[in-house]
Amino acid sequence: MTNTILLSREGGESLSDQIVRSVAARIDDRVLRAGTRMPSIRHFATAHGVSPFTVVGAYDKLVARGYLESRRGAGFFIRDRAPLQAPQPAPEAGLAQPEGSQGLDVVWLVRNMFRTVPHQHMPGTGVLPADWLDGVAIGNALRAISRQHSSILLNYGVPQGYLPLRQHLQHKLAELEIGATPEQIVTTAGVTQAIDMVAREFTRPGDTVFVDDPAWFLMFGSFAALGARVVGIPRLADGPDLAQLAELAAIHKPKLYVINSVLHNPSSTSLSAAKAFQILRIAEEHNITIVEDDIYCDLHPGSSVQPATRMAALDQLKRVIYLGGFSKTMAANLRVGFIATSEEMALRLADRKMLQTLTTSDIGERVVHKVLSEGSYRKHTERIRTRLDGLRARTVRQLEKTGMRIASAPPAGMFVWVDAGRDTNVLTEKAMGQGLLLAPGSLFSPSQLPSQFMRLNIAALQAPEIWRFLQKELT
Repeated sequence: MTNTILLSREGGESLSDQIVRSVAARIDDRVLRAGTRMPSIRHFATAHGVSPFTVVGAYDKLVARGYLESRRGAGFFIRDRAPLQAPQPAPEAGLAQPEGSQGLDVVWLVRNMFRTVPHQHMPGTGVLPADWLDGVAIGNALRAISRQHSSILLNYGVPQGYLPLRQHLQHKLAELEIGATPEQIVTTAGVTQAIDMVAREFTRPGDTVFVDDPAWFLMFGSFAALGARVVGIPRLADGPDLAQLAELAAIHKPKLYVINSVLHNPSSTSLSAAKAFQILRIAEEHNITIVEDDIYCDLHPGSSVQPATRMAALDQLKRVIYLGGFSKTMAANLRVGFIATSEEMALRLADRKMLQTLTTSDIGERVVHKVLSEGSYRKHTERIRTRLDGLRARTVRQLEKTGMRIASAPPAGMFVWVDAGRDTNVLTEKAMGQGLLLAPGSLFSPSQLPSQFMRLNIAALQAPEIWRFLQKELT
């Protein structure tokens, strides 16, 4: 919202009427969705350089015209106008067509990521191309495991996870200066399940969970389904806005704060040491448990090359719960992740996991352990980082030539967070019509308001069709 309304003081139309016209048009076009909370009067006024009285007048007119409703003590929300629309024809390019912009939600993006669209036509995806990964190592590990006694292929694993893998993870964490015994580690079906398990353990309906804004979108719906309130903390180049974090923590008293310290999704920026200490101080003051999602750990070159501060290393798993996994660098289909926490909490989470799914896939965990213990994985991740490094600067330059702006070009990782200078929901719909999948910025914010930003995966941004589309639409 803050980047999509342009106000002029030179014409005859009042600022208040300009706001009314612009917001009403976005609601009519279903760019702004029913039930969405509008920015507060103070926030809107600050973002657009107008007085609060101007915003109050505009909001009141929108309420009177049936576009907004005022909820006492909660703010202004978009009213469901339920317009009748003609059925939309099915697209010819292979991507599911949403019903106007309202279809551009998290479910829409994830559903289309699983369609049979060529990866080179999906610059909005969150994974590396298959030919970047080591399928040979995965195949060899599967064959080696299949030659062992057949009972290991037929029986359950154990709720806490395959012990040799947890023992290997102990050494991996030690390299990150995080002390954890195998008894402090629980395996999961990826970081997605890890976050869900932790949220179920710590939150009850009505509780608040903090996330970065922008952040990984899939968890927003998961938290909402648990009845939790999701509040975004503005993310800057070196971590969250500490002033906002402190202010909102005092107001909301959240149970959890989920954060990427290293290679934040979607910006690929990393947390500074100074901010890490301050976050822990605020968490201690307000009794917040930090959930540190480090799924992109192996895409970072390491502290010897670039600074990388992990709060779990500073805190040693007292207030910080550390999450990791291998879907980004080994194989998404293996769905192997893990939680590192206190021994007491690990036992509780293992019990919760047992009640939810009994165990995770023992076969997948054995495959991951086999790959890790064979010694080739380290060289494999080095090749991925080198390949990304070879693309990043050139890709950023190409993006800037199309008119996009990148406030903080990341030194590592697969993502860039770009300002396209226009509503990326609209841009995404146009791309979809040509069989291209983008990831608009609205999906990465808990508010899901329209945004000029979007996430691009540099490894999936090399097809000529994508560049022709961006050049045509943005220049």
